[in-house]
Amino acid sequence: MRGLSGRLRFGYALGGVATGSFGTVPGLLLLPYLTDTLGIAALAAGLIVFLPKAVDVVLNPLTGRVSDRLADRSGRRPFLLVGGLGLAVGFVLLFWGPQGPAAFAAGWVVVAFTLCAVAYSVFQVPYVALPAELTDDPRERTVLLTWRVAVLAVAILASGATAPVIRDAVGGAAGYRAMALAVAGLIVVGALGAWWGTAGASVRSVPSPVGGLAVQLRLALGVADFRRLLATFVLQALAIGCMLAAVDYLAREVLGSPGASAVLFACFVGPALLVTPLWRQVADRTGKKAGYRASSLLLAAAALGLLSAGHTPVAVTFALTALAGAGYAGCQLFPLAMLPDTAADDATRTGENRVGVLTGIWTAGETLGLATGPAVLALLLALGGYVSSRSDQVVQPASAGTAITVGFSAVPAALILLSLLALRGYGSPARVRSTTEDVVMP
Repeated sequence: MRGLSGRLRFGYALGGVATGSFGTVPGLLLLPYLTDTLGIAALAAGLIVFLPKAVDVVLNPLTGRVSDRLADRSGRRPFLLVGGLGLAVGFVLLFWGPQGPAAFAAGWVVVAFTLCAVAYSVFQVPYVALPAELTDDPRERTVLLTWRVAVLAVAILASGATAPVIRDAVGGAAGYRAMALAVAGLIVVGALGAWWGTAGASVRSVPSPVGGLAVQLRLALGVADFRRLLATFVLQALAIGCMLAAVDYLAREVLGSPGASAVLFACFVGPALLVTPLWRQVADRTGKKAGYRASSLLLAAAALGLLSAGHTPVAVTFALTALAGAGYAGCQLFPLAMLPDTAADDATRTGENRVGVLTGIWTAGETLGLATGPAVLALLLALGGYVSSRSDQVVQPASAGTAITVGFSAVPAALILLSLLALRGYGSPARVRSTTEDVVMP
């Protein structure tokens, strides 16, 4: 079978600029914005970050169902355009709200973040569904996803590392607003790129499923491999969400250097640009599942080592963060490559196209995990006695520093190890031994 064109691979991968930017920056900076710019208590701030994202848990499967219904007529591309541009607008509104009173400012954030969540669902669910329909070759899907992971890594690095720099360079609430405009521009580039790159693509025709959404959800969750892979990925998303939310706090309160947040983030995400091809080679020899397990263990071990942050030279913290980032790269590549295989197998077995429902549930799970992570950190901050204030002169208690360190290290490590219990039963022997042979990096 003839492979997908370079234009399609690159165009599809550009969508990762939108998903990577939005998936990273709110998790990194929204909680600090609420506690240290709007002066909202940590526990309340955690709820504000969590609740709008929880909307997606209900919305994403519905979006998937609708996109499945419309896929045979207009395709999934219109969702990419409408959802992506709407997300950019919502992201600007998120940080351009009033600064007081606190209740009104908090309400603005809730409404704007909910709008972002809806727009993200409209973009992300059809976007993740596309690989299973663009080709029926598992290796070609992994090629497509390898391009996506490479672009995603660049987008996460660019948005996550530069967003704190822009904020700090401008300063205060104006810094957050300048950052929001810059990130919104990246989202627009990603949305338009994915919409342009998938134009004219040949899509596999599989009949839409019969029955209502409740029936399809039950059937989708009845796919054992999907259920196990989903549980693994959601627990890891929760771990990553907690780590990302702790970065800014760790830099300021534990390492004593606000500027270290950009360095920490770059150390965590940057290795993906180098090690993703190495993880591909691991998968060529051992299979995707074994590669996923190995990368997860590396991430967990490095995260646990970060309990030493603040008690060892900062270079050690950066090195351990980079090691965790090497594991994180595999934890992004392998599940994204395994999901389309699982969805395509289900379509072949049932003769029905449930890929939208499957990816809707997947995206809902990812969103829930990434939203719960900051909420978990907010709970730890509250238990540690973290003092929220609009002033940067507040001296935090030692217990707050301990809570931040635990949220950056021990809690994510425990969650990742727990996720591997769900992965144990994934896959038939053929699926477990499937490789990424013939995958090339762009």
